Amino acid sequence: MLKRINWSAIFTGFAWLISLAGVVVLLSFINVKKQTVKCTDIKILIPGADNFIEREEIDAILKEDQGVLLGRNLENINIHKIEKKLQSNPYIGFAKVYIDMDGVLHIEVKQRQPILRIFNENGQDFYIDNDGLKMPISSNFTANVLVATGHITEVFGSRIDTLHTQLARDLYKTAQYIKKDTLWDSQIEQIVVDQKNDIELIPRVGNQRIILGNADSLEKKMKNLLLFYKKAMPQVGWDTYKTINIKYTNQIVCEKRDSTALGKKAKTISAADSLRIQRNVTDSLIRNTISTVMDDRSEADQPEEVAPKKPEPKKVEARKEEPKKTEIKKVTPRKVEPVKTEVKKPVVVAAVKPKETKPADKKEKPKQTGATQPKTAKSEAQLKKEKEAREKEIRALEKQYKTQQN
Repeated sequence: MLKRINWSAIFTGFAWLISLAGVVVLLSFINVKKQTVKCTDIKILIPGADNFIEREEIDAILKEDQGVLLGRNLENINIHKIEKKLQSNPYIGFAKVYIDMDGVLHIEVKQRQPILRIFNENGQDFYIDNDGLKMPISSNFTANVLVATGHITEVFGSRIDTLHTQLARDLYKTAQYIKKDTLWDSQIEQIVVDQKNDIELIPRVGNQRIILGNADSLEKKMKNLLLFYKKAMPQVGWDTYKTINIKYTNQIVCEKRDSTALGKKAKTISAADSLRIQRNVTDSLIRNTISTVMDDRSEADQPEEVAPKKPEPKKVEARKEEPKKTEIKKVTPRKVEPVKTEVKKPVVVAAVKPKETKPADKKEKPKQTGATQPKTAKSEAQLKKEKEAREKEIRALEKQYKTQQN
């Protein structure tokens, strides 16, 4: 019996042959294209905010390794060699190079990200990046990262090197944990290694040292410290303790600060604290001014309500009219008032002068010469005139006296 033909296998094999033939044709086409197409442009992409390496430095590396690339045929440009050369730079973590069919050379560079800066005992200064590798300090850019100082024996040997000591690995682990947590990244500003090789954290808020010890059970230690911050520190104060020891996972040991030394020590005030103090002072001054203004307004409002009820000015006006209807004897007691001041002297002088009324004498003479009236009638007319003149003088003196008192 004849075997049945497996048409599915035949079709799959035929499809593979067609695809391989297409790949060969495309490769041949690309090779032909490379021989004719030349490099027309170079585009360099450096993502990130750090500027450890600039475009000019990459251009210098390309010229040193490959020479002039613009105008060169694409088949004469070794992409893999360019990538290796760029990745050998201590500030470049990854490099990708490719060429499109328009002759544009694309270079994408990823910079290394430092998380810790170390100052060792020998005076060397270097970074540790996210991958736990050492990298040198750049003259172009300074990264804003955590700083570690003190008794550190880790040495920077070559451009790219791993960490050799356990202390350096603990520092890297601690810095990596602090960098990931937003709270501790803003609170911890420095790491110090003491003579016992214990790691100490220097906080921004609070004048104490946090003894961490090593990086073992780091997450547990930092959780204990957070609970201590939430429950204990608001009650006792941020400057009460000199040290906070969290190197033991199950307990926190604190050393109190000397009260006399705390009183003698001058407190350093930051810019934010000074602004806060100024705001409090201005707020208190504003409150005081508002309270005084309110008191003044309340006092000013009270006399306005009572003012229309005062009958004093009306009585004074009535008293002024009384002398018109009465004799001079009733007015004379007002001259003798309890307030004995120097005002009385000008009053006496002013009263004496008008009494010597010369015009009245002048008027009497012509009346005596040109009239034959009896002496009794003349004396009554003179008395009336003298009364009217005295009343006028008394009124004028009262007005002067009141104006002087006011």
